[in-house]
Amino acid sequence: MNLISRISARSPWLYRINAGSCNGCDVELATTACIPRYDVERLGCKYCGSPRHADIVLITGPLTVRVKDKVLRLYGEIPDPKVTVAVGICPISGGVFRGSYAVCAPIDQYIPIDVNVPGCPPRPQAILEGVAMAIEIWKERL
Repeated sequence: MNLISRISARSPWLYRINAGSCNGCDVELATTACIPRYDVERLGCKYCGSPRHADIVLITGPLTVRVKDKVLRLYGEIPDPKVTVAVGICPISGGVFRGSYAVCAPIDQYIPIDVNVPGCPPRPQAILEGVAMAIEIWKERL
């Protein structure tokens, strides 16, 4: 690791995008922000309110027709190097909404996904494991 990398070492910031979910995964994500037992800050991460400050993006829900353009715009605002985590089965395959007229497709057809966290909804432990994997990928890309 060179001197510049060590000096500029920092903790990754997380940003959450809801691509049309039922909010089951969002409740579990809130658990990782509020309950000390599953606190994502012990991994060195912090949630941020702006995509322009994010390093790791957590996407929940199937990509619906209604929010597709907004999700793609938000994703484009996140600076490189960015890591994308699909939280729950919906962004991975569409879940129970698969085949609906309101769902575009699995989100990986529009956005590159680095880590998948399956479950409906995934447990907080699985989300933390996915975030830990994303941190390692993010550090490699720096």
